[in-house]
Parts: sequence; structure tokens; C-alpha cells
Amino acid sequence: MTTAETGAKTTVTLTINGQSHTQQVEPRTLLAYAIRDTGLKGTHVGCDSSSCGCCVVLLDGDTPVKSCTMYAVQAEGREITTVEGLGAPGNLHPLQQAFWDQHGLQCGYCTPGMLMTAKAMLQHNPDPTDQEVREFLGGNLCRCTGYNNIVKAVQQAARVMREDQGSPLDALTAAATGQDTATGGAQ
Repeated sequence: MTTAETGAKTTVTLTINGQSHTQQVEPRTLLAYAIRDTGLKGTHVGCDSSSCGCCVVLLDGDTPVKSCTMYAVQAEGREITTVEGLGAPGNLHPLQQAFWDQHGLQCGYCTPGMLMTAKAMLQHNPDPTDQEVREFLGGNLCRCTGYNNIVKAVQQAARVMREDQGSPLDALTAAATGQDTATGGAQ
């Protein structure tokens, strides 16, 4: 008889938002539920079939994963980032601020998954077109907004994040023209 057949539990230690959480889980426990069992309720479960994207978290900093499709035991040894690790009241991540500014949410149920998916996209593509945003968010369903304001929010966040980091293209252009990127003047 296997562990799953007997209902026996196993110990798993998950690193979520930089903190270690050890818990007893059945081997078939989905990552989404293990995360919620730690008290972090921002990871929503909307469908349990990987169709809606409400449960998206980041693995190892940049890989979006629907946590309803992964077992908790598979995440051991990986770094998990949930929406609670994105920003905090008074110190919002540019994506959170942009969703607020652009009215990119209504009921808010899909928002954590949208934010985490958008964060991963912007890490890989800091200057996406509207179409690229729509395609990347294609696995995240929103029943309220119609997506236009979500796309606007992602584009606003992309601009802010590029300005905060300084575009590599700006550095190349400055080097080619002999300008100092720190002061904006000639070298």
C-alpha cells in the first residue's frame, strides 16, 4: 500500500516569501492549499483545474506556476513567492500601484494571479507591447474587468520599473553618444 492510499502524511518545508514553513501534508496536497494552510490567503483557488490562474505563484523568483497543478512536496527546496511577498501597505510594488491607479481590478479575486504572472513577464520582457501582455496573461481569467485596464496597469508598471532601473538601451545610447547616464550630461 502506498502513502497516498493509507492517508499517511509527510513533512514538507516550504520557503515562502523568504520564510520557512514546515507542515505535515498528504503527498497529494496541492501547493495552493499548503500555502493557504500557512496563513497566507492571497493565493486564491478558483477552479482546481489550472484553467483560471488565480493561484499563480512564482518559483525561484521568475517562473510563474499555477499552484493548483503542483504538489506541495514538489516545491520543497524551491523559493516560492506569493502576492504577499510582492509588496506591502505603504510600500506597494509598481504592479500593485498600477493596478490601483488604472482600476485593473474589480472583485479582486483574480488579482493575485494576475500580479504574479505580470511580474514574471516583466522580469523577462521589461517593455512588452499590449498584445504581448494579453498573450502572457492568457492563462489568467478575469470575469469582471474586460482586461483593458489590466493591460494599462501592466504597461504603467513596466514604465515605472524601467525608469527605476534605467533601461539597458538608455545606457547603450548614452555610451554611443558620449553621455553620462547618471547625470544626463556629457562624459
